[in-house]
Amino acid sequence: MIVRPRLHWFRMLLAWHGSVLPQLLPRLFIVLAISIVATASHDHILRFTVNLSTVPFSLVGIALAVFLGFRNNASYDRYWEARKLWGQLLNESRSLVRQALTLTHTRDGAATPRVRELVGLLCALAHALRHQLRGTEARADLAKHLPAALLERVMGSRFRAATLMLCASEWVQREARDQRVDPWAVLAFERNLNGLSDVIGGCERIVSTPLPFAYTVMIHRTVYFFCALLPFGLVTSIGWLTPVFAVFVAYAFMAHEAIASQIEDPFGTEDNDLALETMSAGIEVALHDLLGDPVQEAAPVAAGGNGPIVLL
Repeated sequence: MIVRPRLHWFRMLLAWHGSVLPQLLPRLFIVLAISIVATASHDHILRFTVNLSTVPFSLVGIALAVFLGFRNNASYDRYWEARKLWGQLLNESRSLVRQALTLTHTRDGAATPRVRELVGLLCALAHALRHQLRGTEARADLAKHLPAALLERVMGSRFRAATLMLCASEWVQREARDQRVDPWAVLAFERNLNGLSDVIGGCERIVSTPLPFAYTVMIHRTVYFFCALLPFGLVTSIGWLTPVFAVFVAYAFMAHEAIASQIEDPFGTEDNDLALETMSAGIEVALHDLLGDPVQEAAPVAAGGNGPIVLL
């Protein structure tokens, strides 16, 4: 994901990195070529001519705009739900560390090795969930926070984030068994652990339930057929300006379809997906900050920003 401050309106017009224009250029060149052919045929430079009325394009364009609006709303709902789930992951992790510092029998909330063990589990959980959602290798990130024996146990499981949550629950039970946590405090810990379970389950639900394929294909085909035939509907009324307006309309429709396709999977690695690396680093920094640890490595910085940005 591209993380940057808001650009000036003129610089926004020229923005390249992070927009969908680079991937649309080949398709727009095809529309441009079709527009040139339509314009040339209309002026009888070629041996054939195809002139269509603008009325069907007006009707189809309105319907297509409505369909694209629904598609974008459905995709953004998935994107925003994913963002809220990762915000909840931070909140639940912070609450667990706060409870470990204040509800356990420690000296003035000092960060004991036992509390640091829990922090390591929660930091590892954020990285494990990120790698699970993206289908990438997690060992290198988990090895930074887990001892060797626990690392092998987690790597041997299929759902590593859930396994780390189980380890955190076992940590609470050990603390209770050793009488370092009161029975009523265990309920507070379990409430936040249940919140972590909701986060993991919610993220897995988004990944395993894409938008219906037939719905996506129908909109995709309609957009491209519309853009391919549009020059023949415009050429009668605007003549040599047909390539300009046809490419502009094609960019509007194709860009909406491309953006919706990107954010439909909010956990991916495309420019407009969630910045999970930044969020994982932000959770790690936030938890160690509760322990009073100095920040060893700054969180990723936005392009043009003045300091570290932690996405909460």
